[in-house]
Amino acid sequence: MKNQTIAVAGHLCVDITPGFPQTKNAEKISQLLMPGKIIHVKNASFSTGGVVANTGLALKKLGSPVILMGKIGQDAFGATIQQTFEKYQAGQHLILDNESSTSYTIVIAPPGVDRIFLHHPGCNDTFYMDDLDFEAIGQARHFHFGYPPLMRSMYLDGSKELIRIFTRVKEMGLTTSLDMAAVEDDSEAGQQDWSQIVKNLLPLVDFFVPSIEELGYMIDRERYQDWTRRAGDKDITTILDVEKDVQPLAQTLLDWGAKCILIKCGASGIYLRTSAPTVMKKIAPEFTSWGNLEYFEKSFKPDRILSGTGAGDTSIAAFLKAALDGYPPKRCLQLAAATGASCITAYDALSGLKSFPELIQRIDGGWEKNS
Repeated sequence: MKNQTIAVAGHLCVDITPGFPQTKNAEKISQLLMPGKIIHVKNASFSTGGVVANTGLALKKLGSPVILMGKIGQDAFGATIQQTFEKYQAGQHLILDNESSTSYTIVIAPPGVDRIFLHHPGCNDTFYMDDLDFEAIGQARHFHFGYPPLMRSMYLDGSKELIRIFTRVKEMGLTTSLDMAAVEDDSEAGQQDWSQIVKNLLPLVDFFVPSIEELGYMIDRERYQDWTRRAGDKDITTILDVEKDVQPLAQTLLDWGAKCILIKCGASGIYLRTSAPTVMKKIAPEFTSWGNLEYFEKSFKPDRILSGTGAGDTSIAAFLKAALDGYPPKRCLQLAAATGASCITAYDALSGLKSFPELIQRIDGGWEKNS
């Protein structure tokens, strides 16, 4: 049987998410968070966050063997992360930093309103290639990295350090995937040439899995700024058109040499675009049949909405596992969308997840989709 182990590296933090009651007629965050106003909330969810926790532990929960590499400090938040990972028997490759603090995020996520993140990067900013255990990575079939825009050492100098990591991993014969994160205009990360960074990374990445907002900001700033003007205080994904807004960006990536592109489009759904069969074959022979595909999978209606935290990360976990397990592309998209819909039924990223057999039964049984 082929090795199914997936190594996940990159951003790791603690997420603190206050529980908000259901909102009535609130489409803008400004209608909820007003200066001088007391906002009554429910119990807070305290959980691990970042791609190593969200995607990595989701893969573990879905049944994939994993090797998880994120950096934590020797503090209370770091101890919490260690305890969580040990519960999943996935903590042996965490990287301990004696000089930096553990990263944390306060997630403001009222139902039906786009989220706000108060983020401290901590030791994610001191993550370097030398932190990785490449002997352990060599035992995996696939390598996934996430959130370089939130990791200072991964975006400086044209992402030189990240390119070094992916070059080494590809030389070892692993397949690869890369997830991104939102970039703030007035931040140091926002001053980087992300278009050139993406161009430089794509030859080393087999599955590129950004969100549509991240992608627009990085490779077509003028288009992204038009989206923000049109959306106002609403979520950008609520005003986008697949043909006019998503397809052109995917085509640009293909023109730059991308192989397989998976674009997260929020509550609207998830979009898949692939290159020619000869290019897809370079990932692995079994992906030759994935050539020249284009699908948009609408999202499934969730049973309830508590928090969108981790929905994109866990949908990526489902997609990668399904693809590496040999599911056909359409089913991979369905499982990704279904996992995202399951994730948002809980405040944390993992509690709402379901197994593939459970999801397939519900999908094939006519699970209703969002219009």
